[in-house]
Amino acid sequence: MDKYGLIGYPLRHSFSIGYFNEKFNSERIDAEYVNFEIPRIEDFMKVIEDNPDLRGLNVTIPYKEQVIPFLDGLDPDTAEIGAVNVIKLIREPKKRVRLVGYNSDIIGFVQSIQPLLLPHHKKALILGTGGAAKAVFHGLKKLGIESTFVSRTQKTEKTLTYEELTPEIVQEHTVIVNCTPVGMYPKVDFCPDIPYEHLTPSHLLYDLLYNPNTTLFMKKGEAKGAVTKNGLEMLLLQAFAAWEIWQK
Repeated sequence: MDKYGLIGYPLRHSFSIGYFNEKFNSERIDAEYVNFEIPRIEDFMKVIEDNPDLRGLNVTIPYKEQVIPFLDGLDPDTAEIGAVNVIKLIREPKKRVRLVGYNSDIIGFVQSIQPLLLPHHKKALILGTGGAAKAVFHGLKKLGIESTFVSRTQKTEKTLTYEELTPEIVQEHTVIVNCTPVGMYPKVDFCPDIPYEHLTPSHLLYDLLYNPNTTLFMKKGEAKGAVTKNGLEMLLLQAFAAWEIWQK
């Protein structure tokens, strides 16, 4: 039986295990999906060694960047992003298993946001600077949108702090993507600290969160007439893409 799984820590809420095991059952695929909760990235290779039937892995927080030094290669988009959320294990007789990293977040994000984009959407603010934010940055770049990261502490020349978000900046950047966990269940009464009063019906607010279905970030955008979308479709699309990567 083939095996697939997820590495991360902690893994209290895992969409992947339910999704893939249901897929395997309904499509009569002889495989199983398991969670590998590893408290440190140094335990990663033990997962590989202890599971000879393992064919693919998903990667979640906090290891999307930390896992890269353990891999044998990255596909071009993933190398540019600098974050991995899919690993394909290539096993050949009498050879050491090869580990290749991919990023299906960029695929899911691009496919889900593209139908919502209009000609006036030229610039974006990306809230957060983690692995998912990097995938969003490169996804928007592919779509011709110039992006600026927003962080609690400025980290690069292309990063603003929340305190630096002036009315002019918010009005100019008509796409705003939340890549932080702020507002996720159970802390549903919280939202990223941006000046919502300067949003307009020209804005598109995209939240990578999907629990709750409508976050406070989205509600505040809707109150100003903005178009909003949560991350559930992206989650499904990146899962589809992960399966295709493992099978090719």
